[in-house]
Amino acid sequence: MTHTVLVTGVSRHIGARVASALAADPLIDRVIGVDTVPPPSLTRGGGGPALGRTEFVRVDLRSPDIARVIAAADVDSVVHMSLVSAPSKTTGRSSMKEHNVIGTMQLLGACQRSATVRRVVVRSTTAVYGSSSHDPAVFTEDAEPVEVAISGYAKDASEVEAYVRGFARRRPDITVSTLRFANFMGPGVDSPLTRYFTQPVVPTVFGFDPRLQFVHEDDGVEVLRRMAVEDHPGTYNVAGDGVMLLSQCVRRSGRPTVPVPSPTFRVLGELARRIGRVDFSPEQLALMSYGRAVDAEKIAAELDWRPKFTTATAFADFLHARGLFGGTPLPVIDWLGTVLGGGGKQ
Repeated sequence: MTHTVLVTGVSRHIGARVASALAADPLIDRVIGVDTVPPPSLTRGGGGPALGRTEFVRVDLRSPDIARVIAAADVDSVVHMSLVSAPSKTTGRSSMKEHNVIGTMQLLGACQRSATVRRVVVRSTTAVYGSSSHDPAVFTEDAEPVEVAISGYAKDASEVEAYVRGFARRRPDITVSTLRFANFMGPGVDSPLTRYFTQPVVPTVFGFDPRLQFVHEDDGVEVLRRMAVEDHPGTYNVAGDGVMLLSQCVRRSGRPTVPVPSPTFRVLGELARRIGRVDFSPEQLALMSYGRAVDAEKIAAELDWRPKFTTATAFADFLHARGLFGGTPLPVIDWLGTVLGGGGKQ
């Protein structure tokens, strides 16, 4: 039986939902949520998933304080949700890397020294496989990326996974699970990809129609909840069944597209990033060119479980929540003015 669970990254939507789901389990004595800022549900403005009986502790994972929290609460399960997928406008890429990599190192160091921790679950991403023209049709968990990531979120996640593997070797008595999630979709998800699909006009890379794969937030939360209270060591892909072409996604959203050459896509991405609309990072550009698909049968067999949402229905639920079915698109000329000028119609 699990007594005390620590969840990192509870100020973000998925982390808060995982903490809330665990807090609703009567077999769990305590749920401790940590982050550098309070979750939206605890701030004056409210909003966001309610944390239930989760106890929030403000902790920066890059500091030694996380070890004190684990020791003081006799934590036996750790769910690490705190990887950041895009840099903020105020802190930048270097701070993002420190948070992702150094923060994970500090957390794993604290778990390694703990006498009570017996289960560690790490949220990773299918971005570790990369996206290139030489990729296999489907990535399995034992596949290596064709092109190793040299920057961004994918590089951070690859480094984090390397540290997790080292930790598992040093503490074979602890159950270590690494979950490589496809891009999350759902009503509450706010990510570079969801912001991309909510642009008034969606730029695409000329000559490419990549395959995309999503996991609904409900299914992701359920997998993380199961992993936090059960022993399933190993590395697992997590994704909804099936794939969608980018053209299908955009057509179902009712948004017009503007096919542009790859260099222009990058320039538009930089402009959009500067005004805080969407992050077209190099890995996002690669995904929008070559796509990516993974095999998630291993997790289905391990848990004797199948996701409730396919890739297509997860995307449909996201569209429905944002009111994007067949909405009236913004004319291209107005959209360009919005991007270039930072204002205009929404």
